[in-house]
Amino acid sequence: MKAAILIQRWYRRYVARLEMRRRYTWNIFQSIEYAGEQDQLHLFRVSVCLFSPDLISHLLDSAVDPVVEEVRQSKYEQIVVPESYSGPRLSFPLSVTDTNVLLSAFKEQQTLHAKYVLQLLHETQKFLKQMPNVIYLSSSYAKEITICGDLHGRLDDLLLIFYKNGLPSAENPYIFNGDFVDRGKKSIEIIIILFAFLLLYPDHMHLNRGNHEDHIMNLRYGFTKEVMQKYKTHAREILQLLQDVFSLLPIATIIDNKVLIVHGGISDKTDLEFLASVERQKVSPCRMSRKKKKCRLTKQNSSSSSSSSSSTSSVATPRRPPPSPRLPSPTEMLQVPFLDSIVSLALPEPPREELEWRQIVDVLWSDPKIQNGCSPNSFRGGGCYFGPDVTQNLLKKHGLCLLIRSHECKQEGYELCHNGQVITIFSASNYYEEGSNRGAYIKLGTRKLTLQQRVSVAESSALKALQEKLFTHRSELMAFFQQYDINNTGRISINEWAQVLDTVLRLDLPWRTLRPRLVRLASDGDVEYESCFENISAGQPLPQVTPNFAETLYRYRTDLEIIFNIIDKDHSGQISIEEFRQTWKLFSAHLGVDVDDQAIVDMARNIDFNKDGSIDFNEFLEAFRVVHKLDMKEQEQQQG
Repeated sequence: MKAAILIQRWYRRYVARLEMRRRYTWNIFQSIEYAGEQDQLHLFRVSVCLFSPDLISHLLDSAVDPVVEEVRQSKYEQIVVPESYSGPRLSFPLSVTDTNVLLSAFKEQQTLHAKYVLQLLHETQKFLKQMPNVIYLSSSYAKEITICGDLHGRLDDLLLIFYKNGLPSAENPYIFNGDFVDRGKKSIEIIIILFAFLLLYPDHMHLNRGNHEDHIMNLRYGFTKEVMQKYKTHAREILQLLQDVFSLLPIATIIDNKVLIVHGGISDKTDLEFLASVERQKVSPCRMSRKKKKCRLTKQNSSSSSSSSSSTSSVATPRRPPPSPRLPSPTEMLQVPFLDSIVSLALPEPPREELEWRQIVDVLWSDPKIQNGCSPNSFRGGGCYFGPDVTQNLLKKHGLCLLIRSHECKQEGYELCHNGQVITIFSASNYYEEGSNRGAYIKLGTRKLTLQQRVSVAESSALKALQEKLFTHRSELMAFFQQYDINNTGRISINEWAQVLDTVLRLDLPWRTLRPRLVRLASDGDVEYESCFENISAGQPLPQVTPNFAETLYRYRTDLEIIFNIIDKDHSGQISIEEFRQTWKLFSAHLGVDVDDQAIVDMARNIDFNKDGSIDFNEFLEAFRVVHKLDMKEQEQQQG
């Protein structure tokens, strides 16, 4: 009993300390990440103020290259692939074989030759030029659409999604919601795979733009450097073409006129109709408007920044030029002196270029907040914070019911907010560090079920949960059943059966109504009570296990799984010998039990029944079964 209390106390303290560490670690990582984005945007704002915007655009835009597009295409088509090249080879138009070859090659750490990269980007550019800013999708009856969030160069996460969920196809459509590149080491491989599937299945593969699909962000967060290292000779051509491709990516996707999918979020100024008319390839969210040639570096008043709306976000906001000497300040009321009374005129609308810039910045950079209203996202340095009221107003205005966005790392890979109207999805696992977060994706079921189908699905789930409840109390139920079954016939009356369930489970359910779904009747109308345990298992094969132990093991399966996950520090689904040793050393030190390393290693190897060098969850449960079996044998010997 004392040992159990000690273990419980140790476990609670361990979980509390772990949660405290998790929270401050998460805050540190997130603060550093957002501060870096803010620094990058501020750095560009300063550079624009020191130099003319036209010069900055000249340095960054691929359009300044005098080589026209056709000549550029012929230039890279003349690139010779040497015979010594052993990587994947592509032929256009792409086929399923080409995508399979790419996946296999990248798993083997091979690099696609620059010639094929440029060809792929050129074909992608031609395709994206035909696409609108907002993609409208319609789902068929039986189709589910998979939505993935930020990948940030994590190729392993993309491959894992494809392994678990299947490759993109006409039957398995995907939407990738931006931020494919930067931070990770396999960004170029990810966009090659995504663009290849986009060309192969243009109606079933969709890509939204993220805030990192921008040349300025790539300069700071690693993608430019990655391309330079992997494609030294042709890196400049690839980066120029990538910049064009990124600028052509659609901004938003709408499914069945009900679900809006954007990378960052929205603001109180977001207008989907206006967004659909923007010339997206001419707008860079991280750059100043090219027409604004004057700039002043001044410290903003905290009061003015807090009162400004979302559209006046702090990401290199285009500033208006100083007022002309012949005109009053634009911040003052415009007055007409020749009228009988002073008439206030509304300030002129900002130029369209600035409005377009604001719309795209808000969609790519914004984050949700708990409080109502809209305010500048000073933490990131771009976009805004939008509250539940902003979400509700936009969804209602456009007849939508759900907003799916990405842009923020979440510990479980996803998060719901704004009364379930906003879902954040993030697909890059271990984003900050090993074990920092899980990756996730959404399976959006778009089937329109009939009332009968909806009831059947819910009923099936409820009955399954109830059957599991029966199994976990099997011993108690059998003991009561047998009290009524004096002659061991295996049958009791319906009233007796229902009374036993009421007494043991205390669930206050209509057992007589549920009886046909839970138990069989004999020919004489009595209940065959053991049949209510048929078709129920503990989820694991447990041969030669006593019923008492099987149900106990199943009852505490969740707790055992939590302990298993604690020992499995890298969340790989396997406990390594070293992980087992470290955890056991900590546990034995807490209990004051001296166990040497070799004994712990031997114990782990004994639990590793298939001898593959690691312990999976089945083997972990099997260890409890073996110990229980040995205990029972010892008890029998002592009684004998």
